[in-house]
Amino acid sequence: MIKHSTVSINGAEIHVARAGRGRPLLLLHGWPEFWLTWEPVMTRLADRFDLIAPDLRGFGSSDKPTGPFGPNEQTEDLVALVKVLGVAPVGVVSHDIGASIAQFFARKHPELIAGLFFFNFMYPGIGKRFTAPEHLQHVWHTWFNQSNAAVEVLDASPESVRRFVTYFLRIWTHRKEAIDDATIEAFVVNFQRPGNVAGGFAHYRAVAAQRRAEAGESPPPPQPIALPTCVRWTECDPTLPVAWADRLGEFFPDVDFAPFPDAGHFPHHEQPDRAAEEIAAFFVRLDREGQWA
Repeated sequence: MIKHSTVSINGAEIHVARAGRGRPLLLLHGWPEFWLTWEPVMTRLADRFDLIAPDLRGFGSSDKPTGPFGPNEQTEDLVALVKVLGVAPVGVVSHDIGASIAQFFARKHPELIAGLFFFNFMYPGIGKRFTAPEHLQHVWHTWFNQSNAAVEVLDASPESVRRFVTYFLRIWTHRKEAIDDATIEAFVVNFQRPGNVAGGFAHYRAVAAQRRAEAGESPPPPQPIALPTCVRWTECDPTLPVAWADRLGEFFPDVDFAPFPDAGHFPHHEQPDRAAEEIAAFFVRLDREGQWA
């Protein structure tokens, strides 16, 4: 069902997994993930949508950057990918760092996007809550992943990578049975491939200054994103509490928000049936209402 290809854009080879037919949806993964994180959703939506799941540069089978590579740079890759594939305007589905990239994408090139669907994610309204002392225990990896020591420690042995990746997949998952040993093994093997530890950390290095600004003086808020937006925020994510959705309306004036119960950081894996139906319902509505040009 899922076909794999390599697309040459911006001097890099980007791996793309693709399935289905219909209106195009671009699926943007987080960390520590790659395209495979979307497979449960792709198998459930392939009868209704053209599903495009790239490995972001630095991840999976895509080329690796030589230094920090954040939302701005990833956006340029996505713009090129959408144009090469000829799928604009595209619906964008994302979470975690993929959602940070999606917001950059939406602000710079709204004409290429039909609508935005987010699972729990970082957005400007969270502010200093992310760096509050009581929350740091849940997101210490953000600063560890910026350091030179992180790559050196993890690249020291495959077992180090195994323990590190497994730890986050386990601790961030609410429905523990949803991510089985085979799935964890696939993620571990992916990050044991040469360059994938440093490649994934390139995002954290790129946003280091932003995190410092959030911990100190609040930066000026960006312009709201006027695109149709749907947010389904899980109720059991230790890294991004659902209470932080309280300011979504300030930054997404056309937002459809609802909590997503009984799931942690990975709703697309923990409850793929519900996740797929929420995604489908939003984009089918956009299409029916004529908002998908």
